[in-house]
Amino acid sequence: MSHLKALTLTSAVPVRAAVDPVQRSREKMIAALAEQKQMAEAKIAGQAFTPTHIVRKKNAEGVRVEVEAPKRVRQGWFTDGNGKVFFAIRYAGKPIEFAKDKNAIEAGELSVLPKVIDTLVEAVRAGELDAQLTAAAAERGQMLRKPK
Repeated sequence: MSHLKALTLTSAVPVRAAVDPVQRSREKMIAALAEQKQMAEAKIAGQAFTPTHIVRKKNAEGVRVEVEAPKRVRQGWFTDGNGKVFFAIRYAGKPIEFAKDKNAIEAGELSVLPKVIDTLVEAVRAGELDAQLTAAAAERGQMLRKPK
């Protein structure tokens, strides 16, 4: 017991960091846009883009271990029949509308796409897409809720 008397004992409770849901959605969107930019730059350079992430799997002995596995990333841009490149953002499984009935940005060429994505990142940081992100997340939440 003499060892415990040398320590300062107290009653304490850890405080959970309050995470602002709007800030969290901004950070999530910025991370997704950064991946899209890396993918576009790799495509422009003619290289393969293979992002990875950590997954937990059971090994042969049945012990859970962390393994690096390839991550599936959906390409955010597409081309139309004339060869123009367009970029669209998806959040919570839904395409984001930038304005009424406008869900894509015309980039023209693939080489311009990284600049377009940088502009989108700045718009997300400035909070210009907060309403769209919040609405998409709310709609996703309603879809996942079990009926009563």
